[in-house]
Amino acid sequence: MNDDEILQVSRAVFLEEAGIMLTELEQSLLSMTDDPSAETVNAAFRAAHTIKGSAGLFGFDRVVAFTHEVEALLDRMRSGQQTIESSAINLLLSCKDQIEQLLQELSGGNVDLAQNASISKQLIGDIKTIMGEAAPTAAKAGKDTKPTPQIPDQALQTKGGQPEWIVWVKFGPETFTDGFDPGSFFRYMAQMGEVMECEALIDDVPLLTDLDAERCHLTFMVRLRTDANKQTIENVFEFVADTIQLRLMPSPFHIEHMKVLLGELEGDQDRLGETLVRIGAITQSELEQALAVQQQAPETKLGEILAQEKLAPEPIVQAAVQKQGQAREKKSEESRFIRVSADKLDDLISLIGELVIGVSAARIVATKRDDLEMFEVAERLEQLVEGARDHSLRLRMVPVGDTFSRFKRIVHDVSKALSKDVDLVITGGDTELDKSMVEQIVDPLTHLVRNALDHGMETSVEREQANKPPKGRIGLNAYHDAGAIVIEVSDDGRGLSRPKILSKAQEKGLIPADAQLTDAEVWNLIFLPGFSTAEKVTDISGRGVGMDVVRRNIESLRGEVTLLSRTGKGSTVQIRLPLTLAIIDGFLIEVAGATFVLPLDGVEECIEVPSQGQKMTTAAGYFELRGVVIPLLDLTRHFHLEGPSHPRGSVVVVRHGTKRVGIRVDKLLGEHQTVIKPLGRLFSRMRSISGSTILGSGAVALILDVGALLADAGKHQTHITEGMTPA
Repeated sequence: MNDDEILQVSRAVFLEEAGIMLTELEQSLLSMTDDPSAETVNAAFRAAHTIKGSAGLFGFDRVVAFTHEVEALLDRMRSGQQTIESSAINLLLSCKDQIEQLLQELSGGNVDLAQNASISKQLIGDIKTIMGEAAPTAAKAGKDTKPTPQIPDQALQTKGGQPEWIVWVKFGPETFTDGFDPGSFFRYMAQMGEVMECEALIDDVPLLTDLDAERCHLTFMVRLRTDANKQTIENVFEFVADTIQLRLMPSPFHIEHMKVLLGELEGDQDRLGETLVRIGAITQSELEQALAVQQQAPETKLGEILAQEKLAPEPIVQAAVQKQGQAREKKSEESRFIRVSADKLDDLISLIGELVIGVSAARIVATKRDDLEMFEVAERLEQLVEGARDHSLRLRMVPVGDTFSRFKRIVHDVSKALSKDVDLVITGGDTELDKSMVEQIVDPLTHLVRNALDHGMETSVEREQANKPPKGRIGLNAYHDAGAIVIEVSDDGRGLSRPKILSKAQEKGLIPADAQLTDAEVWNLIFLPGFSTAEKVTDISGRGVGMDVVRRNIESLRGEVTLLSRTGKGSTVQIRLPLTLAIIDGFLIEVAGATFVLPLDGVEECIEVPSQGQKMTTAAGYFELRGVVIPLLDLTRHFHLEGPSHPRGSVVVVRHGTKRVGIRVDKLLGEHQTVIKPLGRLFSRMRSISGSTILGSGAVALILDVGALLADAGKHQTHITEGMTPA
């Protein structure tokens, strides 16, 4: 790989890492509204600092210069010099978007450079306005050398101006005879800063009758305000270092900011002593002193020695030990992961799919030849392939929480534009979904969330008039159910207006004036193309474009969408999606000589069709199972199949969501690992069929979409949908 290729790869890695940092920055800024804690502000600062530092390594000066100003504002916030207000957070969110635009320049995107420069200039002016004309900056833009942190820093100053140190020094008995004047050390210290207080401690001074005028018994406690660091103060006493006892203790304010420096410290924190030296908590000589003690007692930890000998404040030692543990855990965690291209995973899944088909063929051959040994080998191979299939599919599963987190910004911006006060509540973020589906659900979810904000949510005044809390709530929830993932977008707003929807549908000629519709049928009108109840068109919604696209996009993923609403209480849109689009466990059935596959996760039980005289009325489209009436669907009639049928056959009871249905079949062929193959364009509009698969014999079997099957059947057999009972 030549230098240009290496540079190109490095740029790609930088842009990917910067994207992750931008997401962290945005999430931290959004959290700061409700949780302006030091940890949240520091997280935002670290994200901006990382972007700026990485950009500096590649010479991306425009990114560095702009991010430097963002970093300066965040630095003032974490030091308490800048209040955390909504206006400042909104400005920082706009700055995050601008950093994203600047990064687009680097990725070769179609960006207006002049406009970008103008926006950057305007935002920097807004930052300086918020900070004030005399706002300090953290460093010169474009020069991020990351020096070892030192305690005296503008951000670490006390209310009096400079940091303070408590200097405790006990002079040795030979100080006078060695020709040293203790006062000279304090006069020199006064040149380094301001001696606020100096107290002589006389506990060790003997009685006058026992006093030896040539021996020194003096101990002093000095409060020094200075910009000098701990090492510089210690160097004042280097000529008498072997004969004195010296302790340098930071003020409580200093301790808190040492913790801040510790949090910012980058690199390897495996060595506790070196970490404490880097943040100025101890000096090199104090570290060597503690290590000497440890040599005498190897079983004692260095942190305990530093605390016992009072060489470093105990809170700082504890924080450093915790940081050290976190660094080791992070290093261990990072070593467990590698990045793999999604295309490589897709290729692996395809190969596994071909293996599944091949093993199925081997099993069929072994059965035909009645070769027991070959059958056992094929069965063992099938178990191994099934394990490989499960592990490879898990590689593509990602938590939906990362996708949900994107909507915090949408809710923040849209609610602000609509002058509404709304919280986004995310639950079930750990629920996993196939990566190939994650990106495809972003647009439908975005439309649903924006729709809930615009149409569903009231203003604070309207909510108070309706005896509701002034702040509204939009929920994103995900969970697994019967081999599927269910995603819910809910709100506690005004709900849907049945009269308004019916009136608009009749006005557009979608339903007759005397139509008698259930609530579910009324809500489904919203998904018709061009349907909208908005009284005016806005930038957010009202054009009648979206809900039909939402349904179409979800159905293209073999999913379905349903809507529930209660007037004055809110609405919930429920999206049901398959866990994966690649390989599933299926159940083979035969109807009129044709082979079909049912998703195994939805199959509850199989029963034999009762003989004449027993309780099952297939003509009426239902049967009774242990006292519960369940709809019955005959695939032969539904698909208009022609072929031999079994006189009795079986019924497969399938659960879909909260409903159950019996499907009458001729033969039960058992479980089958099913590699999902998409249908061709010719069959793209065929409902009730979600895909196809190749059997070991080479024959093609169609995969049934139970949800769509029931919806289609319900149009012709009303009793099927009306008679369903909860599981």
